Amino acid sequence: MIPFNKPYLTGKELVYIEDAVKKGKISGNGYYTNLCQDFFKNKYGFNKCLLTTSCTDALEMAAILINIKEGDEVIMPSYTFVSTANAFVLRGAKIIFADSRTDHPGIDENSIEGLITSKTKAIVPVHYAGVACDMDKIMDLAKTYNLFVIEDAAQAIDSFYTGKDGISKPLGSIGHLGAFSFHETKNIISGEGGMLSINDAQFADRAEIIWEKGTNRSAFFRGEVDKYGWVDVGSSFLPSEIIAAFLWAQLENLDDIQHVRKLHWEQYNMALQDWATENEIQLPVIPSYATNNGHMFYLVCKNLQQRTAIIEKLKSKDILSVFHYISLHSGPFYIQIYNGDSLLQSDRYSDCLLRLPMYYELDCTNIINNLKNEY
Repeated sequence: MIPFNKPYLTGKELVYIEDAVKKGKISGNGYYTNLCQDFFKNKYGFNKCLLTTSCTDALEMAAILINIKEGDEVIMPSYTFVSTANAFVLRGAKIIFADSRTDHPGIDENSIEGLITSKTKAIVPVHYAGVACDMDKIMDLAKTYNLFVIEDAAQAIDSFYTGKDGISKPLGSIGHLGAFSFHETKNIISGEGGMLSINDAQFADRAEIIWEKGTNRSAFFRGEVDKYGWVDVGSSFLPSEIIAAFLWAQLENLDDIQHVRKLHWEQYNMALQDWATENEIQLPVIPSYATNNGHMFYLVCKNLQQRTAIIEKLKSKDILSVFHYISLHSGPFYIQIYNGDSLLQSDRYSDCLLRLPMYYELDCTNIINNLKNEY
């Protein structure tokens, strides 16, 4: 059986978890938490990073930080995971769903301006498959209309955007805030886990307070205040040292993991070009301003029937492939209150996008041969 995903262990995870236990502090914000946060600041230049127990938590922190309240509107793609929307719905926001691009499942940047109203508070671009949205267009709109930008970079670790200034910037560092995932299906994992990147200095101090249950506990332990108490809203967003220790073992091997995953991606892409053309299947597109981080390899089939047939053919050969999101605007929770336009591209990806297996120890050859010979 070839699974869709297989978590990769570097070999040091249990060593560091044992070390964290022996250090006598396994609650959050300790030795390994700081190692991981410093890694991201040093490698990618993030202004401030806070590990979280999930990307969902990072997005929820972002919604609190920009003071989302009842009646605010937040623009995001419909083709995304439910956490992107839930973080803002929980604060009372109305979600304004945008369609996807024709060449890529990411948000159609040209559709955003037409969705902005006097109630719009934020834009949440999702870097689908680790491929950058056109952040210059999005940041220009945010500046023009005085909006916040929160990058959903759940899939975008170690991926970059080159803007019109020619500077390459890591995804998650461009908007006011960025949210990452270390779920077991991601490139770098900790089982469950995430991170909030704080790129606008105005949010730095408050983010730490929200992260620490609404207290200034971290400032107290640094000796900046003589006692700590309840100073803001917040929750227990920080992960334990056990999660951080696992993550540290992964981060030490990030370059190797990325190299191998991108080799798998390139093998798929090169081998399937002619087959995809013959079968009217669209392969992933990487815009000139974006990089590929090897997070996923997907096919966009010509219709639902073709996708179902490919899934069944691969399954008969013990290869597990999966479809991805169902457009959020059409889900049972939101369909009764959605009153926007039809989102044709989002629905097309819901019906036609198929994800192939992708993990560090994968041998793509068998999958490629079965696609080309059996379908």
